[in-house]
Formats: sequence, C-alpha cells, structure tokens
Amino acid sequence: MSWIRGIVLPAGLLVTAVLSLAAGASTDDSAPPPAAPSRATVIVGATVLDGTGSHGRRASVRIEGDRIATVGRAAPAPGDEIVDGSGLVLAPGFIDTHSHGDGQIFDIPDALADTSQGITTIVVGQDGSSYAPLERFFRRLERHPAAVNVASYAGHGTIRDKVLGDDFRRHATPAEIDKMQRLLEKEMRAGAVGLSSGLEYDPGIYSAPEEVVALAKTAASFGGRYISHIRSEDRYFWKAIDEIIQIGREAKLPVQISHTKLAMRSNWGQGGRLLARLEQARASGVDITADMYPYLYWESTLTVLFPERDFEDRDAAALVLREISAPDGLLMTQFDPEPSYVGKTLAQIAARRGSDPVTTLIDMIRLSEAARAETGQEVESVIGTSMQEPDVERLMAWHWMNFCTDGYLEGAHPRGFGSYPRILGHYVRQRKVITLADVVRKASGLAAANMGFTDRGLIQPGLRADLVLFDAATVRDRATPTDPHALSEGIRKVWVNGVLVYTGGRATGAHPGRVLRRAY
Repeated sequence: MSWIRGIVLPAGLLVTAVLSLAAGASTDDSAPPPAAPSRATVIVGATVLDGTGSHGRRASVRIEGDRIATVGRAAPAPGDEIVDGSGLVLAPGFIDTHSHGDGQIFDIPDALADTSQGITTIVVGQDGSSYAPLERFFRRLERHPAAVNVASYAGHGTIRDKVLGDDFRRHATPAEIDKMQRLLEKEMRAGAVGLSSGLEYDPGIYSAPEEVVALAKTAASFGGRYISHIRSEDRYFWKAIDEIIQIGREAKLPVQISHTKLAMRSNWGQGGRLLARLEQARASGVDITADMYPYLYWESTLTVLFPERDFEDRDAAALVLREISAPDGLLMTQFDPEPSYVGKTLAQIAARRGSDPVTTLIDMIRLSEAARAETGQEVESVIGTSMQEPDVERLMAWHWMNFCTDGYLEGAHPRGFGSYPRILGHYVRQRKVITLADVVRKASGLAAANMGFTDRGLIQPGLRADLVLFDAATVRDRATPTDPHALSEGIRKVWVNGVLVYTGGRATGAHPGRVLRRAY
C-alpha cells in the first residue's frame, strides 16, 4: 500500500525501448566511416537461468552493444572484456512491476535501491497516481536517463483529480467520464502501459465500477493493460477481487492485482480460495495475473484503514486494531504533527499519551487530517503488520504471480531495498518454498509477459542485455524497518542495456536506462 493523491510532479502487447535505432547502410560516399564496434562483454562460467523456468546450464553469454549476441559455449574473441561468473548465477534483470521510483528518479538517477537487488526495469505510475502529462515525463527521462529502464501506467486517480478536482467525493457523471477518457487517450498515445487504479485511496475510492470499466475499455482500445490496488485488501476483499475480474471481462484486457495480500485476520489461511477464484477467472477467458512483495507488513496511511472515511467511528477503529493490525503492529514512519511519534508503534504512542489505542488512533488521524488540509500534502505514513507467513508462501508459489517492491528509491519500508534478495535468500534457499529457476522466471520472464514487454526479460540472442549476476549461496536482504536502506548481499554485477550499472557493492554512475513505451 503506497499512494499520494493526485501526483502531478514537476520535478500482452508490445513495449519497446524508444532509443532503439534501426541502422541502415549509407549510400553517401562522403559520409564518415561507421564507428568501430564497442567492446563486447562475455560472461563465462556462470550457471545461466534464462527466465523461462528451465533448469540452469553452464554457458557463455556475449553482449554486443545493448543486446545479447550469443548464448552458448563459444570462446571469447581477442579484445573482449571477460567477466568470470564461476560459481555464480546469471539471470535476466529483474522487472519490478509495481514501483514508486518515479517520485525520486530525477534526484536519485543511480537508483541504487533497485540495481543493488538486481532490478533493471521499474514500472511506475502505480496505485492510480502518475506523472501528468506522461509525454513530458518521458521526454525528461530521455534527456536525463537513469540507471534503470522506466515504463509507466497512466493513473486513474491523477486523471480523476484533473476532471473532478476537490469535488471528488461522488460518482462521476457521463460527461466527466468522457473527459477522463480523452485524457487517458493522450497518455496511451504517449506510451503508457495501460491504466492503473488505487481504489482504496482518494479520489479513486469514490468511483463507480462503471467509471473504471469505461476507462479500462479506453486503455484496451490502445492495446493497453489494467493494474490495480484493488478496492479493498481487508474488509471487502472478495468483492474487490470480483470487481477486478469483472473489469477484465468487460473491458477485454489483461488485468493485474497489485501487491497481493490477505491483510485481515478473518481472511488468513484462505490463499487456496483466492487462487482457485483467479484460476477460475483465467479458465473463463480473463487474463488475470498478480504481483507481490515478500513481507508481512505494508506501508500506507492511517486513513486507508477507514474505507467509509468516517475517522470518528470508534467501532471501525476497534475493528482495525482487532482484525487488521494490532496496536504494536502499527509503526509510524512519518507524523508531521508530532515528529517524536516516528519510529514508535501505536501501542507505544498510546501509552505515552496515557490513552487507549482506539482513542489514540482517532486522535492521530484528526491531527493529521487537519495538517493535510493546511499543507495539501500527506503528513503521515505507517508500516502495518497484517499478513502471515503461510499465506505469503502460498501466494508466492502461484504460477502467474510475479514479484514487485512497491517501494521507493529512498523509502521507510525495507521492501524498497530488499525484496528480491529476500525472496532468493529467505524463500528459496532457507525455506525452500519455491525453486531458484521459478523465482527467476517470475522476476523476469513472467514479469515481462505480465507487462507486455517483448524485448527483454529472457536470456536469448537478440534481446536487450539486462542481466544480473548473483551468488545463490549467499544472496540475502539486510534492510529492516530500522535500517531500510541497508544494501543486500550476494548481488555481484548488474547490466542495463549492456552497460554495467552495479558492481562491487556500489553504483558505477552509468545511466543507460531507457523509457519503455507501449507501441500500438
């Protein structure tokens, strides 16, 4: 859970990298001779997991320019740069299908949070919030590229905010929906992957299902997709699952559930029910997939815990603390009205105030809402523990589940720095929940397919050379809620479009990332 209302920041289907050029022979004798080919890189001795789920095999991978040239046992040529991968695994670069890196990408172009865990592509514009207009964002990224590739959805909330403004606590009229569709058309023409929504957040929570379906149909008309922080991850979870399935059915486009979780005690242990429902939808013709991160706790705002938006409702507050997250499971990561609360749990804050947790929760929201009304900015955020390990493990193993971080380039939740190494270390090596080959498939090949990318995500000749070299025996996450930016261990080297961006535990300073626009 992560969303900020109405972000307009100043500072299957085909997605291609906009900087790919088709080279042709010149017939002009006065033209300068072609530049000498750049030095090739050959990675030798590694176990290659190609992203298809196949077992690893020893092979040499040759990179020429921004593409994988060969995969096999051919000897390096004189002058090639040789990288010794002995004892290591070479995989396609990981694709983060739900990232909030767009908020900081221009300030932190090295994107160390991503590259240090093997991520080479991030998909932003999530939870219904995106840059607007996207064309301006894409052009700026082309002028000032980052270390990673960037694709973006167009945010339903951002578009809704432009049309309804402050009068958003209602259903949109047909005329307003038509205006939203016209705005979405512009974003799709700019190359948006599709439409994203955050239906648990303002202003999307007030939209009727028919509004979202209409916009999803617009995205579908451009060959786009739909991704959603669904309308409820707790109280109304099953109804929200039915809604996204219905959107896929009516709009006839691929749909993906963002950061999937069973975040309410009453739903714990029902992973089998959820997966059966999703498989049933797939069998009926709905192309539904999902992503998730490997933690038992989320990060969002306190207000998201009140879907009726009645922040004075003591019964609702008591339900939150009984069913969703206990007082000692709500850890404040931001609270501008009283900064001393940061780093403390609701239980600790209540004790400090000499009050009970329900009253404290209501009082804190009252304070934060007043501050937000004054500043126009989000003034609080919280990490909430709401999930249990058996559910995480069962969801992780679903064939159509890929991975994400839901993280920032510098955020308070450790998922931003630790998600992929945590899966590789904790869930593969230690708990043996899933095989290494399948994790690589989910993190690369499946993630690419779920986003509609066709030129990366696998180790195959002709595809983009986004690659990660890691030690499967030692890779592990180190980030925690108290040290969320601690770098993981075991990620040795990362290439983006054939250029080394991470090695020796640090960024190289190279920024070869590209804007990935959906082609139509």
